[in-house]
Amino acid sequence: MTMTKKVLLLCLLFTTSLAAQYAPDYSGGYKISFDSTKYLRILSWAQVQGNYKMNPAKNTEAFSYNLRRARFLMFGQINKDFMILTHFGLNSHNAGNMDPVGKGGSAQLFLHEAVVEYNVMDLFQIGAGLHYQNGINRVNSQSTLNMLGMDNNRSSWSTIGLTDQFARHLGTYIKGKIGQFDYRLSVNDALKTTLDDGKKTGYVGAKTNSEKAGKVYSGYADYQFLDQESNKLPYEVGSYLGAKTIFNIGAGFLSHPAGVVSKDGGFEDVLLWSVDMFYDAPLGADGSAITAYAQFQSNDYGSYQLGSTYGTGSMIYAQLGYLLPGKMEDFRFQPYVTFLNNAFDKDNLTKKEYKAGVNWFIGGHNCKVTAEYANTDFNNKTAETISVQAMIVL
Repeated sequence: MTMTKKVLLLCLLFTTSLAAQYAPDYSGGYKISFDSTKYLRILSWAQVQGNYKMNPAKNTEAFSYNLRRARFLMFGQINKDFMILTHFGLNSHNAGNMDPVGKGGSAQLFLHEAVVEYNVMDLFQIGAGLHYQNGINRVNSQSTLNMLGMDNNRSSWSTIGLTDQFARHLGTYIKGKIGQFDYRLSVNDALKTTLDDGKKTGYVGAKTNSEKAGKVYSGYADYQFLDQESNKLPYEVGSYLGAKTIFNIGAGFLSHPAGVVSKDGGFEDVLLWSVDMFYDAPLGADGSAITAYAQFQSNDYGSYQLGSTYGTGSMIYAQLGYLLPGKMEDFRFQPYVTFLNNAFDKDNLTKKEYKAGVNWFIGGHNCKVTAEYANTDFNNKTAETISVQAMIVL
């Protein structure tokens, strides 16, 4: 039996049909209820990829496997006012970073989040710890369980490894809802060991001079015109598969005073801001649905540039998906396309990326297989990737 058939068989053992966003027998993971107010909920998921990469400029081709994510998340309450959340796992584990005896850094599970949160008179929530209440844009707090595409846009996770630990900051936050207006704000410490260690110009302000480099301030707010989204957890949904009718317009920012150290030893402020739109809705009684997202982001990293991912300039990112008609008990298919345009001030560099793929939902987002083609052009150098990913969420 091939690996693909084994994965599909395993999916069928856990989920038999599709109901809305998740399988009908799924209610948010394993839930242990102690009484009417006390509970502990546990979720686990894994994403396994096969990637065929082609680089015409270097005349190279290669196929490899990648354990994109293996995660565990637990959260619970002793009453409605107190919550604790813990999230750990690993990412992008492959033959290049595996350890012979599993002791290397890339082979180890690490802490993604550890948060304590207090609900203030049902008006707003205050939390602290290693958290994912990010600003700037919607996809900067993207859930990895229900993405429209195979993966998130890396450039939308705008400070990953620069001020945060894998898109999580250590600090405090406040979040809440006022009518149809949803908001979150946070104040955080920045990393002192970053992806830029050893560079002459880098995003290393916190390490170089912790007194001069300021805190990281971020926030995001959106107005939810139609159905309301839950903000109990920070993870933004990528596609509801027609389970809700969502239309949101949002805006956000991130400010890090003296975050960048310039070549002459001076400091430069970092200021990022973004506006975005999210629409997700059923199209009719035939079960079809549309998912659309569009984002514009202005990035000011000073003179800092990290390859084709981060740098001063602007970014446009968009997604569009269509869930094909079908009955709830059938397999479902969702073709999609994404587009990225990164325009950098440095040397007028431009990165363009086009992706086209299809999600095969065997049990909603609990069990799906995704196939995707990606074409990336940076500085007139093109790379292509064909990927297949299998995911199960329990």
